[in-house]
Order: sequence, then C-alpha cells, then structure tokens
Amino acid sequence: MSQSSSFLGRVLIIAGSDSGGGAGIQADIKAVTAMGGYAATSITAITVQNTFGVHGVHPLPLDLIEAQARAVLDDIGADAIKTGMLGSVAVVERVAAVLDTSRAPVVVDPVMVAKGGAALLDNDAVQAVRSLMIPRATLLTPNAPEAEALTGIAVEDLEGQRRAGAALLNLGARAVLMKGGHVPGETIVDLLVTPSGETLLEGPRIETTSTHGTGCTLASAIAAGLAQGRPLEVAVAEAWAYVSEAIRRAPGLGGGHGPLDHGWPLRDAR
Repeated sequence: MSQSSSFLGRVLIIAGSDSGGGAGIQADIKAVTAMGGYAATSITAITVQNTFGVHGVHPLPLDLIEAQARAVLDDIGADAIKTGMLGSVAVVERVAAVLDTSRAPVVVDPVMVAKGGAALLDNDAVQAVRSLMIPRATLLTPNAPEAEALTGIAVEDLEGQRRAGAALLNLGARAVLMKGGHVPGETIVDLLVTPSGETLLEGPRIETTSTHGTGCTLASAIAAGLAQGRPLEVAVAEAWAYVSEAIRRAPGLGGGHGPLDHGWPLRDAR
C-alpha cells in the first residue's frame, strides 16, 4: 500500500442500491467522495426506489455479492469497510465471512426499515445481525427503532440510548453511535458509546422532510474518516457536522422524503 493510497482512504461499501440516489450505495459513494475518500462497492440488492418509498427489492446472488467484495479487497484493498442493507440471513453470513478476511475497521449500519416504512431486513436476519455483524463492528450505528429491535430495550430518551448502547457493547460491538433522530425533542442527541466513556453530539432538530439516506450517509462519512486514519471520535464528529449541513442544504427534490445535499463541501471548495 502506497502512502498516497493510505492518505486517500479506501472504503469498501457492502450495501444495496437506491435508484433514487438518496440512500444506499449511491449515498455512500457521494459521502465518501465528499469526505475525501475513495469508494468501492459490493452491491447486495437492487431496489426500485424514489422519495415516496421502496417499490421493489431484488437481491443479488450470494456468489456475486462475495465476488464483488473479494475482487476489491484482492486488488484495490480497503482501509475501512461499511455495511448497509444486507436483507437476509444468507447475505449476513456471507458478508461476515468476507469481513473475517480483512483487518480494516468495519462500520455496521444495521439497515432494517427504509424511510418510507418498507422492511429491508427480514425477521430471521435481525438475529443474524445480532450474532454475526455486531461482534465484527468497530462501530455500530443504529437509530432508535433498530437499537430496540436488536436489544429489546425501549429507546425513548437519552437514558434509553445509554442503556441500549451499553447492551450493544455487551453484544460485542467495539463502539456504538446511538442516533437520536427518532427520539422526541427539539434537540437531537447522537450518543457515541465506547468502553472508555461517551461523547454527546447535539444540535437543533431541523424541520424538514429531506432526511432520506441520513443513516447511510453518516455511516459512510465516518468510514471515510476512519479510512484516512482519524481517531473514532474525530471521524464521528466530522461526519456528524457534514451530515447536519447536508440536511440544512437539502435541495428539496421529489415529493416525499427527499435526499440530502451530499456534495456541498465540493462546491464550497471551488
């Protein structure tokens, strides 16, 4: 690995495709690029999707998912890996096996439900994520409903975030970012929980419907920071600031839950 490739930050993203471009692989690539990294992908499923929701999900063959990932790892390599939509027990098992062949830090976004309400992870796969993905996570990034599904702990306030975060650490995650967007209140608090303590990231709730892909974008932006050698707390804080501004600058596309403005740092740098 050359010095230049290490500085660039190579991120392998294993996730589903969003035809609307607001979430999934498309959002992941935009976020990693905006944060100065290099994005490569292994696509797990093709979705028919726009701002109104998911209208179809078409999983790709297991061998193809694995072949994409191994082709990237064997040639380009990865300084970090981000996982998103996996969809089934079989995909979770295959991806977990791929992760075991790499020493790169892994950001696991336990994607379960799309913004419009469509299920993106079947019930059996939730247990597979709990037993196979969480122990492999350098950082786990659940929202409140995902954390509740994984732990059985109600997440309705900051104390609920703390309790669920501690439970997820006990399940094997090395760190957990408990996202607070679903927790009521005028202030959104994201809670980074590690074995050595916690960090709060707080900001005013932005009243907008343009929140499609926030979870994908945040996890990928963090992965880009880790890939470039930033400490976890720094990578999380920089990604959090990037996503907050991307929400504020959302272009208002579509008639439903619209996408963020992923490219704002690139335009500001002109």
